[in-house]
Parts: sequence; structure tokens; C-alpha cells
Amino acid sequence: MFRIYITVLVWLSLIPGVSAQANKQKNAVKTHPVETGNVVSDRLNSTILRENLVGLKTTRNVMVYLPPGYSTSGRSYPVVYYCHSIYGNPEIILSDSSEVPELLEHAFSSGQKKEFIFVAADYSSENIGSLYENSTTSGRWLDFTTQELVPFIDNKYRTIRNRNSRAVTGDFIGGRGAIKLGMSHADVFGVVYGLHPVALGVGTRPWTDLGVNWDKIFNAKNFAGLGGDRYCEMWVAICQAFLPNSSRPPFYCDYFMKKEGNKLVVDQENLIKIQHQFHLDETLNETYKNLLSLRGFAFDWARYDGNYDHVYAARAFTRKLDDFGVEHEAEEYRGTPWNKTWGEAGRFNTRVLPFLFRHLVFDSNN
Repeated sequence: MFRIYITVLVWLSLIPGVSAQANKQKNAVKTHPVETGNVVSDRLNSTILRENLVGLKTTRNVMVYLPPGYSTSGRSYPVVYYCHSIYGNPEIILSDSSEVPELLEHAFSSGQKKEFIFVAADYSSENIGSLYENSTTSGRWLDFTTQELVPFIDNKYRTIRNRNSRAVTGDFIGGRGAIKLGMSHADVFGVVYGLHPVALGVGTRPWTDLGVNWDKIFNAKNFAGLGGDRYCEMWVAICQAFLPNSSRPPFYCDYFMKKEGNKLVVDQENLIKIQHQFHLDETLNETYKNLLSLRGFAFDWARYDGNYDHVYAARAFTRKLDDFGVEHEAEEYRGTPWNKTWGEAGRFNTRVLPFLFRHLVFDSNN
């Protein structure tokens, strides 16, 4: 499912964020005068992330964009949280070279007369980064987000402390993270938009035919032993998130494949467990009521993703949401996961921001 996608990541410096892809698709934002906001670099000392076996840094960078009116209005604002993808970090989303602040400011000044705070926290790790799950091995990232990050922002900035004024969005693995947070914590986030989320469901190929170099994983003595094999890194991270095992160093996880003598065979019990947790469609039976309660829910996907499994799963996911009666917007667009996200014509500007303006509550009295 991930072989072609990992190749694409390597080509794009392994960061599906706002850097290289933004430069390629940079349709300059119109230059009419607008008021500017302020980007603040903050730090959160996490207690929750101390519980891990992979050496996570517990001091996490948090980049916060405060809108133009924040410094003088005295009022409270909705908050939008952004989940960056693998190999990413918050500085990519809100760095000096990022287009995001400019896109926000032009949207705020375009007649909407609505502003919000925009937050990008650090979900990176020594491996590929967070998969936005709770794991005793690789960190309790869902708990970090809902129990530490959101209260940290609410206590430090003037926010509207209501799920109807709190949204979560993100791209690729971060898009999956945004939807997962909506499925598991609709009491915290009332609006969700996933940009080309992956791992929504089963693809077109069996997991036993993904071409993972299991011998390299089984023989590695540490993370460096994977030799920079991004595909192995990906599957180790997935197993750490969904099959944690504190008694199995060096990666402290089990696997859905095993060796019997010299033969590689399936561990059926682990396969069932990891697929059920990793594929979001398989948990809808338990979580659809949370999605029913959202004020707004949307996701999109790129038709020309080099890994067709992502396209196939997204189409199946929207059909399953319809079966459960979950109101949502779903759109397949002509592009790849990397070339239609940012810039004035990108989907963050043309789809995500209007969606947020429609569904967030901007009045603290409501």
C-alpha cells in the first residue's frame, strides 16, 4: 500500500508540507493591501509524552498564528489545529517562507470578516513522526493533543473554549490524524477537514504482498540498522503504533508477519488487530455517532496518487459514511497529493478555508 507513496515522498524531500510543493505551485497571492497577523513560536512541556519507548522529546514546539485583529480587539477567537504529515514539523507550516499566514490574511480580508487562531504543533519523532494514535511504545499522541495541547492553547491565548469553535485539519497522515481526532474526540473538535487522508481502509492489494523487507526489520539492532530504508521505517512505525510490545526490543512492537524457520508467514491475529486499528473504516461501527455530532466534516483525495490504494480506500470510505448516515463533503480532485494543496489556487485556500468559515462558530456567545 505504501511502496509507491514512499518513493514519491523521497522525490519530494519526504516532507508533504508547505516547502518544495508550495514553491512549485506558488500562484502568488494577490497583492492588495491586507492587515498582517503574528506568528508566535511557543513550547509545551509534555507529561503525557514521557510515556514512550522510542526516546521522544517531551518539549514540543508549537507554532501559533494570531490573526490581525488579535492584538487590539480584546475578543476571543476560534482555533484551527493543523496536523502535519510524516517527516514534517510545525516550522514547515508556519515558517517565514510559508504561504499559510498570507493565505489566512487574504481570506480574512476578503469580505468574510471572520478570523481564527491557527496552531501547528510538533508531531515529529526519531522515526517518521506521529501516526496520531495512542501507543505505549511510540507515544500517546491523541491524549497529548486533547489533554495537553488544546488546554495549553486555551489557557495561554484568547480562545473560544467550545468544540463548535475548534477545528482540526491536516494532510496525508495528518489528514488521517484529523479524521481520527474527530472520530475519537468529537467533544473537543466540532469541525474536521482531511486533505488527502490515507489509511482510510483496505486497498487493492493484500498486506502480504507489499514488498516489505522483513528480514531487515527482524535483524536490525536499532533504528539505524534499517539503513535509511523509508519503507521499513514506515512499517516499523505502524507496528509500534498499533502492535506495541514493551518486551520486544529494539522497536518494542510485534509484527503481522513472522518467521517459521526460513519461511515468512502471516501472524493472523496480529494482522486482524493492526488492520482494524489502522484502517479508519473498520472502526466506524464504534465511532460513527461521534461523526454524526460534528458541525462540519469533509475530506478530499487526489485522483492521481501514485498509490491507487489511497484512491480506492477514499471512495469506499465516503460510501460507508453514507451507509451510516454521516453528513460529510467528499471530493476527488484532478491532481496528486502534493501539487494541489497550497498556493492561491490550492485546496487549503479554495476548499478548507471556506469550509472553516461556514462551519466554525465565531461568536463566543453561541
